[in-house]
Amino acid sequence: MCGIIAVLRRPSVRPVPTVTDVTGPVGRALDLLRGLVVAPDEVGLAEVADQLEMANQLLGGVSGLAAMEAGGSLIGLLDPLLEQVSEHLIRMEKVLEGARADLELANVALVRARDAAWSLRRDRLGAHAGVASLASERQPPSEAGRAVLLSVHQALTAIDRLEVRGRDSAGLVVTVWDHGFDDVDLMGRDEDSLLRSGAVRRLPGGGFSFVVKAAAEIGELGDNTAAMRTALATDAVLTGLLVSPSVSGAVLGHTRWASVGLISEANAHPLDSTRADGLHSPLVLAVQNGDVDNHADLVASEDLSVASEITTDTRVVPALCASHLAADESEDEAFRRTVAAFEGSVAVAASMGGSPNRLWLALRGSGQALYIGVAEDAFIVASEPYGVVELTDTYLRMEGGAVSDGAGPVAGNGQIVGLDGSLAGDPAGIDRRSYDGRLLPVAEHEFVKAGITTRDIDRGDSPHYLIKEIGEAPASVRSTLRGRLVDVDGTSTVRLGERALGADLRADLAAGRIRRVTIIGQGTAAVAGEAVALSVAAEFTGSDMITEARAATELSGSGLRRDMSDTLIVAISQSGTTTDTNRTVDLVRARGARVLAIVNRRNSDLTDRADGVFYTSDGRDVEMSVASTKAFYAQVVAGILLAAALADAAGLPGADDRADLLDGLRDLPEAMVEVLALQEHIGNVADRYGPGRRHWAVVGTGANLIAAREIRIKLSELCYKSIAADATEDKKHIDLSAEPMVLVCATGMVGSTADDVAKEVAIYRAHKAAPIVVTDADPGLGRFPDALDVVTVPRVHPRLAFVLSTMVGHLFGYEAARSIDAQAAPLREAHAAIERLAAAGLTAGASAGPVEDLRLQLRPLASRFFDELRSGRLNGHLEASTAVRLAAQFRYATGDLPLESYQLEFGPVGTPALVLDDLAGALTQAIEELTRPIDAIKHQAKTVTVGISRTDEMLLTAGLVREVLDAGAPRDSLSYRTLRLLADLDAAVADVVGFTRYRVDGLEGSTPTVAIVDRGGISTGIESRSDRDPALRGTKHSVVVAREVLVTRGARDGRTIVLVPEVKDGQATGLTLLHVVLHDHLPPDDLRGVLHGYRNRYDEIRDAVCETETQLRDDRLADLPVEDLLVDPVGGIAGRLRGEGSS
Repeated sequence: MCGIIAVLRRPSVRPVPTVTDVTGPVGRALDLLRGLVVAPDEVGLAEVADQLEMANQLLGGVSGLAAMEAGGSLIGLLDPLLEQVSEHLIRMEKVLEGARADLELANVALVRARDAAWSLRRDRLGAHAGVASLASERQPPSEAGRAVLLSVHQALTAIDRLEVRGRDSAGLVVTVWDHGFDDVDLMGRDEDSLLRSGAVRRLPGGGFSFVVKAAAEIGELGDNTAAMRTALATDAVLTGLLVSPSVSGAVLGHTRWASVGLISEANAHPLDSTRADGLHSPLVLAVQNGDVDNHADLVASEDLSVASEITTDTRVVPALCASHLAADESEDEAFRRTVAAFEGSVAVAASMGGSPNRLWLALRGSGQALYIGVAEDAFIVASEPYGVVELTDTYLRMEGGAVSDGAGPVAGNGQIVGLDGSLAGDPAGIDRRSYDGRLLPVAEHEFVKAGITTRDIDRGDSPHYLIKEIGEAPASVRSTLRGRLVDVDGTSTVRLGERALGADLRADLAAGRIRRVTIIGQGTAAVAGEAVALSVAAEFTGSDMITEARAATELSGSGLRRDMSDTLIVAISQSGTTTDTNRTVDLVRARGARVLAIVNRRNSDLTDRADGVFYTSDGRDVEMSVASTKAFYAQVVAGILLAAALADAAGLPGADDRADLLDGLRDLPEAMVEVLALQEHIGNVADRYGPGRRHWAVVGTGANLIAAREIRIKLSELCYKSIAADATEDKKHIDLSAEPMVLVCATGMVGSTADDVAKEVAIYRAHKAAPIVVTDADPGLGRFPDALDVVTVPRVHPRLAFVLSTMVGHLFGYEAARSIDAQAAPLREAHAAIERLAAAGLTAGASAGPVEDLRLQLRPLASRFFDELRSGRLNGHLEASTAVRLAAQFRYATGDLPLESYQLEFGPVGTPALVLDDLAGALTQAIEELTRPIDAIKHQAKTVTVGISRTDEMLLTAGLVREVLDAGAPRDSLSYRTLRLLADLDAAVADVVGFTRYRVDGLEGSTPTVAIVDRGGISTGIESRSDRDPALRGTKHSVVVAREVLVTRGARDGRTIVLVPEVKDGQATGLTLLHVVLHDHLPPDDLRGVLHGYRNRYDEIRDAVCETETQLRDDRLADLPVEDLLVDPVGGIAGRLRGEGSS
């Protein structure tokens, strides 16, 4: 989990706006708002948004910065205007809460206006302040220099946002050229071979790359960028160059969560191509997300000279690329060959000293992402959408999976993009290609609009997005009620507009044509669906309406009927992009069901599929934390409103308690605010009982069981535990023998029901469980005397009380995760101290001298660890084997145990450095077991598409793959590499005329055999050697052993065949032989794709040809028969091509 950022900018040609140009639209917006708070009007509110957006656009980019620099009067006039605009927008929101009409259009306009006002104050004025903090007073930058600093500032603010995905180190390289200075004294900064902070690299054309880095395992979000900002602002050489009126610049940066290599400045990205042996190398700078799985193999096989202090896998990116450049490859081809050699899921961004105004990007695999933002005169690249939105709302997403050029699958997965800075901001400056080098033109429809702005991703003063978002839950509920829960003659009434509940659906309900309501979702949305189902059932009491809640996958898997025209599906989704939910919606719509969506994102996939849409909150209540919280409350509230509206449409009287319930909804946000005030108490409870218990559970009765299921999800996500959610009365029959900590949701209960829950709590306590009760009972009653602790929440309507239980559970999960994570603090400090020593050069055979310096640091940290260990607080989340190993390693490292005993306990002879190395490993394991990042999760679920879709689906459509599957080869016996290789070969195959499938037996023994399983086509008339001699040998044996697809000619008849291994659990179990007819010749582009995909044959042929020739000409390659190119020895092919070249 890391973050990539890059900014390419060209000179601005837009005139600098005047003060009036900017303040005029803001003033008009303010005048409109003054009238609108008295008489709301959606058209007027849209005009407010238009005016603010106009001003925001004018202040964007270099021209907007220049306007703010010109004299300073603009900022002095604009700031108070924007303050008043913000105040009036808050008033506008309150006015709309009391409106009696459908406010969907007004909500859209209000969101736009708030976005624009925010961007003006935070992004535009913030950019001016940020550039000012970077600029030198002694050497003020030119306008061109300020443009470079604007790119630097925007890259730093993007890193601030990306740090939520990783922050143990960060780096930025600022490359400047065309500065006009001939003699620049770098004071030896270009001699740092490890590219640490402060290092400089000279470019061939006279430019320079300035590097700043920060690396610290211990720290807070924002520390790294603050350090880098200070370093850049005080760099006299850089600021001196920015005085030039002609200077240009580009920025490449990264924030890292180390997975390979120490946390050090040498390992922090960007890395460069400086060789450890001191020999000259072309300059390449690169950053990378993901893991290059074969990095060690590449260092050895390509003879890369990399400093031993640089241990990150990213080291191979610039080193290998520079190696190709040194071999006279073009920059594009050098980069392509570099990334094509990597195994693993990776995202790469690189710049090259010979072309500082260009940037190269590569993406392959499903676990990474890159977004190319298209802004005014600028490209901004980031690994998350929220990295680009300060500059633009328009971006192109790169694809890491199977790609197509429009005509069909292209050889190999992933994409490579070259960005031309001279065309920055223009789609014409984007050159996109496949990994085999084929052009992939960018279509206009591929550019998408971001669903978020910087307003959505601002953490404010909160330490984590999660707690900020829980704190926003009351406002989210208010927004969901706005304009839908209205007062009519003193009675709370539900009013849903046509967009949510259309006339056709109302008519079907009134006529009784809808006889079943099914609520679907996945995860939290499915749990919210259970609450919605309770509301619908209550409103339809006494009717024949069937109401049910099901997971979307359960409905699609076992609940579909041929005719579902009598069914209303209520599909719930926070994002509207959940694959399982959307796919189920497609299936039910095809069977005639009506679909109504409860969703939080406008213009999402689900809204396009639904007959009606109920937007929760304001229709764009973004959650940055992986653990979604406030969406749940809004979905529950939306369900209550929808249930009432459905009953009204059906002509039913509704629930008996509807009036009281709707009044209770109005009061719910304030009750939620009161729960938020309990955070400190909840935190104390979580810290006291959470860390030491290995087993946790959440229980509830009735609607509280819904709360328990939702809390279970969040506790699992935040605390990395498998947690039970059971009915309160059922718990004693299940797993009390595990002696779990039990969070009991017991709100909204009175009389005998509450007494029964109290008895259950007593049973838990008697079985040595640790019950903690959430209740709204009067504390003076002492209803739960056997609870270890009680959290008391305000009283609300009984049908809403479970919402407050859920909120307590969300806060408990947050605080418990913080407590568990805090247990790793002394271990992180110890690990950081060891890494500092390692970075200084301690080796495995070193003496005890440097270790003595560490012992004073390690002893108090080890003491804190042992205190926690003895107290039992580590029992819940640190594995016993890890604790034992770490305890022993600490005792050796601090000198409490003699080194002479080390070999007896661990095997190797103990040396001070070896002990520290082993201690670092034990600390790493322990830290990993205790770390709870809160806003991200261990496996970063949101970086992978949720659902049952697979990235190789396009490969399965390839003709050659279909032929193998149709021959009977099981899908799960074909590896991803085999599928990809067959898809790459597909363009070379004109026809498949027969097949033979073999079973492979006895591979572990000395005489493996094959037996024919099935035949088809011409194979049925061909005698097989295996009929006479079943021994596995020859090419079939080599394919089985190597488990690689092979194109060859039959030894006896010369027929062209493709041999495909079938593999199970890493061992070949079968073989499919296809008789094929190949095309005689292919166009050069198609041929190159085939040869790149088939066992890297293109590169092998080119390397052989270029032993004597300057290049391999693709047109001459295409003159040779395809069969020869795939089958013949590479040396023979190269000889024929060289012969043609000399004729």
